[in-house]
Amino acid sequence: MPLEVPSKTFTRAEVAKHNTEDSTWFIIDTVVYDVSDFLDAHPGGEAVLRQVAGTDATVAFYNLHRHEVLQKYSNLAIGTIEGEKQSIITPAPGDLSPVPYAEPLWLTPAFKSPYFKESHRRLQRAMRKFTDEYITPEALEKERSGEYISQELIDRMSKAGVLHMRMGPGKHLHGVNLLDGAVDGKEFDYFHDMICAQEQVRAACRGFQDGNMAGMVIGLTCILNFCKNPELKKKVTDEVLSGRKKICLAITEAFAGSDVAGLRTTATKTPDGKHYIVNGTKKWITNGVFSDYFVTGVNTGKGLSVLLIERGEGVETKPIKTSYSPVAGTTYITFDNVKVPAENLLGEENKGIYVILSNFNHERWTMACATIRYMRLVVEESLKWAHQRIVFKKRLIDQPVIRQKLAKMIALCESHQSWLETITYQMCNMSYAEQAKHLGGPIALLKMSATRAAHEIADEAVQIWGGRGLTQTGMGRVIENFNRTYKFDAILGGAEEVLADLGVRQAMKFMPKAVL
Repeated sequence: MPLEVPSKTFTRAEVAKHNTEDSTWFIIDTVVYDVSDFLDAHPGGEAVLRQVAGTDATVAFYNLHRHEVLQKYSNLAIGTIEGEKQSIITPAPGDLSPVPYAEPLWLTPAFKSPYFKESHRRLQRAMRKFTDEYITPEALEKERSGEYISQELIDRMSKAGVLHMRMGPGKHLHGVNLLDGAVDGKEFDYFHDMICAQEQVRAACRGFQDGNMAGMVIGLTCILNFCKNPELKKKVTDEVLSGRKKICLAITEAFAGSDVAGLRTTATKTPDGKHYIVNGTKKWITNGVFSDYFVTGVNTGKGLSVLLIERGEGVETKPIKTSYSPVAGTTYITFDNVKVPAENLLGEENKGIYVILSNFNHERWTMACATIRYMRLVVEESLKWAHQRIVFKKRLIDQPVIRQKLAKMIALCESHQSWLETITYQMCNMSYAEQAKHLGGPIALLKMSATRAAHEIADEAVQIWGGRGLTQTGMGRVIENFNRTYKFDAILGGAEEVLADLGVRQAMKFMPKAVL
């Protein structure tokens, strides 16, 4: 949509007269701006504005800024040039991007897909509008301040069914009003799940992305699939999906990251068998700082078990500083003689490894969804910048070396989205148990390959953007954030090397001896 400005018109000759210290005007895309009272406040200093006073500054502006900046300072617009129309538009909230490769092929008008139905398209439109209007503004604010997600946004997401949809398909969606009827909970599948995951990434705030209830996505899944106590399952699910309580997954320890079999946190049953006494620590736990429930991996003597532990006496959490925003609530947890009801056992005692490994599939898949969508956002930003930035009297896009970098980035993005959709189709046609049996390897390899691709895309993007790709504010913010944080996905949920080995070992397991 074009920028909304006052209806008054001027001639270019009139604008040219306003090039003095007392009156500084210029033109950007036929819109006239009076910056006389803005000179001292300009982030780049008043000298930059004086250099273009009285002139058409369109080329100079777009060599430094994106069109969205004009919306921020629209109050400085005083009219337009007589007889001329704006040529540059900005998508409204919810709109698709017109930039090539900025959207996956299934959302590109000229392309078709066998996977997506009208309900998927309705949900995508609704989810993008919701993200643009509510999630992105808060994400940007919290990413800067380091404050945790607001209860207001959590309540809004709960009311809209966004929290419910992030848990994937299931009975927890039945009868829930999902974004004003965008999709029926009974027809919600993993492609709908993928859409929810990928649309929310477009805020381009990796710390907030995890701070926005990521602990729920990877923690509540265990309750839905492995809690054997119906009353407890309903209580915790209702509390978390309503936003009244927060939950996280507490598996990793200082001595046991991807090596979940090496957990040292212990759970010893009391003599009457009614409780477990839990002692130990957990580290790098997402959302743990503000969580009320901890889905916790423990050593029960003869194997691993998983317990639901409620915050209370003996549970202490401390924030951990990481290279992304504190808004993620990354935590160090201490359990000191914590008394946990035996009925809070998830799955079978000493067989918690099956709970953990089964849960990993959806976690790793959602991480792949997010990484691949963020890669696409970087491609979009880089394509815009390459067409906009002029160096040595040429646009960057006119340089063959830049086109080669973009080609590599696009190819990596498109190939991984296609692979993701293929695996998602299999998920839609397998039970939870079948997914655990057949998709652990493929999902592990997808996540591993996606984060390797992210490494390549981050590297190429920074080279295209130069200093702006290292700057946390301004036009290069998205590139800087991606380059600084893509490694989280290469480590969390299983390190690349561990996942690569898992994928090959699963192939070995199903390798027929007859072909040797």
